[in-house]
Amino acid sequence: MRQALTIAFALVVMLGCGPRDFDQLAVSSLAQINGEIVVEGLQRPVEIRRDPWGIAHIYAETEEDLFFAQGFVAAQDRLWQLEVWRRVGEGRLSEIVGGETVERDRLARLLKYRGDMNAEWTSYHPNAKAIITSFVRGVNAFIEETRDNPPVEFKLTGIMPEPWAPEVPIMRMAGLPMTQNARGELSLARNVATVGVLEANRRDRPDPFQQLAVPEGLDVDAVPPDVRAILTEGYRPVPRIPVTGRYAEWNDGEESFPRGSNNWVIDGSMSVTGKPLLANDPHRYLSNPSLRYLVHLNGPGWNVIGAGEPALPGVAIGHNEHIAWGLTIVGIDQQDVFVEEVNPANANEVRWEGEWVPLQIEIDTIFVKDEAPHVVELKFSRHGPIIYEDTVHHRAYAFRSVLAEPGTAGYLGSLRVDQATSWDEFLDAMDHWLVPSENMIYADTAGNIGWQAAGLTPIRCCGWVGRMPVPGNGGFGWRGFRPMRELPREFNPSRRYITTANHNIMPAGYDPPLGYNWSSPVRYLRLDDVLSDSGGFSVEDFKRLQHDVYSNAARRAVKVLDGWVATDSKTERARERLVAWDGWLAAESADAALYRAWRDTVDARALDDGTSLGERQRVSEAALTAAVSHLEATQGTDWSRWRYDRLRATRFPHAVTPAYDIPPVPRPGDGTTVNLTGQSGASFREIIDLANWDNSVATSVPGQSGQPGNPHYDDLVEMWASGQYFPLLFTREAVEANTADLLVLRPRS
Repeated sequence: MRQALTIAFALVVMLGCGPRDFDQLAVSSLAQINGEIVVEGLQRPVEIRRDPWGIAHIYAETEEDLFFAQGFVAAQDRLWQLEVWRRVGEGRLSEIVGGETVERDRLARLLKYRGDMNAEWTSYHPNAKAIITSFVRGVNAFIEETRDNPPVEFKLTGIMPEPWAPEVPIMRMAGLPMTQNARGELSLARNVATVGVLEANRRDRPDPFQQLAVPEGLDVDAVPPDVRAILTEGYRPVPRIPVTGRYAEWNDGEESFPRGSNNWVIDGSMSVTGKPLLANDPHRYLSNPSLRYLVHLNGPGWNVIGAGEPALPGVAIGHNEHIAWGLTIVGIDQQDVFVEEVNPANANEVRWEGEWVPLQIEIDTIFVKDEAPHVVELKFSRHGPIIYEDTVHHRAYAFRSVLAEPGTAGYLGSLRVDQATSWDEFLDAMDHWLVPSENMIYADTAGNIGWQAAGLTPIRCCGWVGRMPVPGNGGFGWRGFRPMRELPREFNPSRRYITTANHNIMPAGYDPPLGYNWSSPVRYLRLDDVLSDSGGFSVEDFKRLQHDVYSNAARRAVKVLDGWVATDSKTERARERLVAWDGWLAAESADAALYRAWRDTVDARALDDGTSLGERQRVSEAALTAAVSHLEATQGTDWSRWRYDRLRATRFPHAVTPAYDIPPVPRPGDGTTVNLTGQSGASFREIIDLANWDNSVATSVPGQSGQPGNPHYDDLVEMWASGQYFPLLFTREAVEANTADLLVLRPRS
């Protein structure tokens, strides 16, 4: 049947199709979300109620059926996304993309977990193996159910979905972009070689400050740029998959990297309800479909709702009947680079404590679209996989990462959190939250609030702090991991609120530091300012705060324009406006548009306190003149009609063809505002009301379904863009009263 389907579709392509045919093809490929479906692998019937916003509320009578249904539902909405996710993790992307992803595939295979599988499964949850296996069986059941009519992307590309193995959700490649800082180490080493230790350290701005010392035995001049480039492959979004025939003309590409997040929680004394309120907006690359997927799981021992990733069982961010939680990346240093000295007489031996010792070697084959297979050697030292070999200097670069440890598949530690009922149980769950490192904020129905920084934290020996690569000859290494409860935490602080935003969260004097590179504290300072100066907060107040676009960083930047007069009258008019500007990056603001055009043009020297005032004025004035010219050319000579949001838009390209692209969305704010905008930002937001679960709200974008033609493909875009929320329904009564689609899965026997 697969061959017949592929041949039939090829004939359609050869005959040629217009844009209307894309719509028809999409609609004919949609998953069934009403009625009944009989499937193999269920024990009892499962009820799936989708609300008007596309969130599936799953009611099952057994734990196995619950997670089977979660896998089935995720595949209904996101099977193409799941297929690509699996291929990225397994190192099989080149089979459908081509030669440009061979290095990425090699990296994925190097990162594969090769340790103790019993320790791996039990780290996530006592029943993790059964839970994940059930989830995978659900994915496979949908694949089999739609074998004759798969989602439209498979028809467009001629690819057919392959069944999953239980090991797919525990692949490590997805966790790579959420750990750091090997790339930073390599960049710092090359900067030392270029500008010297003092200047490289000044540019790196370590926090807490530390004098930089080159590790003994490290030749910074010999560190090649290709090492960092190989690691960067794991941080890139997947390119559009090539399509066949006439569809190929739609192909395009994209790349970006994830950015910051916000969370905060207040106790009942600061809320209008007398109970805690918790807010979270984790920021990642904004894509179509979204990285996030909302679901409600209801079965024996489980009643939890919120967002996770479609390829993973459980809920990563949300609440159950007792507690609520949210997260932002901490940024613990969980990676290092070891420079191995290679035996000139044998490229498969490296020096360790004065002796030549063999590398472990695996031979593997990467199949590549339109190319001959690539046979690769996967090499491993005691420090980790060899990501790069420098045959000129006889060096090999090994990547040491927590991802080699059991229990470090991203977000699966949430399975224990999903069932926690108290602060103590939450802390017990945090002992198993290893990747990514997160600021986990907490609230419960008893009125408590808390925060735990969580993540597997290496203990480095011998005075080494992890800021630069180190020789792998035995002088440096890891000596286990820090106990989770040594990491920063708070419980019911006297200030009555907690907030984090990827900033340096370490208490004064905390040693050894968790890392040295953090996001700017500008978002945290804005949140702290608002929360510390008010009380009586409501859900509506938190909606406004999540969409706050005041930029103190922008106000500081324009101070360079104060105290002088421009020679050109238009430039002087612009300078006066920016000096008086209030710093709000509102969508309709002309002054914000002027700031953005100037800020995108001005040389960094103008904002560097180390630059002379005369030069700062000259550079700033030239940039402001250019900004005015640009805005007049693009938005007209009537300055009152300039708009900031015309300069910033979020795009939602389809993974395969622009025929299904969602139109760009103009946005306020920037990377310094709580409402962080651009091609990264808050694809998901939650505001949890501990006084009434059904009063909780959320946003997501572009929609729950990744299937073009589905009503939930892009139905959340307008709400998201305009700052509106939908209710995060939790009680059975509320769900039944708002059911838009009802599907019952029944066992075949």
